[in-house]
Amino acid sequence: MDYVLLLAGFILLIKGADYFVEGSASVAAKLRVPPIIIGLTVVAMGTSAPECAVSIAASFKGDNAVAISNVIGSNIFNLMMVCGICALFSPLAVKAKTLKKEFPLSVLAAVLLLAAGYLGMEISRLDGLVLLALFTAFLIWLVMEARKARSGQDEQGEVRNLNGWLCLFYIAGGMAAIVVGGDLVVDSATAIAESFGLSPTFIGLTIVAMGTSLPELVTSVVAARKGEADMALGNVIGSNLFNILLVLGLAGAISPMEVLMENLIDGIILIGMSSIVWIFAWCKKQISRAEGAAMVVIYAVYMGYICIR
Repeated sequence: MDYVLLLAGFILLIKGADYFVEGSASVAAKLRVPPIIIGLTVVAMGTSAPECAVSIAASFKGDNAVAISNVIGSNIFNLMMVCGICALFSPLAVKAKTLKKEFPLSVLAAVLLLAAGYLGMEISRLDGLVLLALFTAFLIWLVMEARKARSGQDEQGEVRNLNGWLCLFYIAGGMAAIVVGGDLVVDSATAIAESFGLSPTFIGLTIVAMGTSLPELVTSVVAARKGEADMALGNVIGSNLFNILLVLGLAGAISPMEVLMENLIDGIILIGMSSIVWIFAWCKKQISRAEGAAMVVIYAVYMGYICIR
């Protein structure tokens, strides 16, 4: 039954992401909002729902290892695998504004998480409230950016013209399918992993992290194949920011979380990988297929390290 549920979860993720991207792109066209803003907000929030559900549930249960490792593992997966696989389908063009504003913010969020964890070896309630305050500031900044961009957004790409109610149905239905599909994949994959005797920490960093990041992967790949490269990249950056600021902020505010030395090491790796992707994007203002392949290989090496440490 676990294998059947795993397959059903994948189907829901794929079809849900397809409808979600189409509805979101149509909303962006109607509101004259750049696709990257939609990716940073609506799409990122929808695809971060599984991480939020898993980490908050883990925080309530006092299972802090799963909560923190899930977020760090998901962010690493988003950067290296989601961006890497998207670049293999089609080189990801990166705008100068993204390189100078959104990307540095995602790196800064990872640095703040590492600093908070190192100073107190925990994410305290105060740390959680600070992260939530930063998340609120980030949303306000996005709204201001969207208002400025809207006035100058004259041309749109070829986007299917959906009416308002159909857009809402596509987005809501797609998001629901993504969340349910993500839950099915995580639960069934975890049950399968536990049957092989794997530890909770290992499961949090690998199975759960990859499972909760499947919505980002599927949604970004679908966006890239539909020519919405900005939405694909915005989804990854936005999801990583949401995971640290909102997910860990809420989890920390609910229950202080102990930070293990392994979490600090993974946090340093996250910052290092973020810097690598940033450099790749900065050099040619795009992430090429060769760089995408290199990112996938780097992630495979990281998985090998997790397995043997």
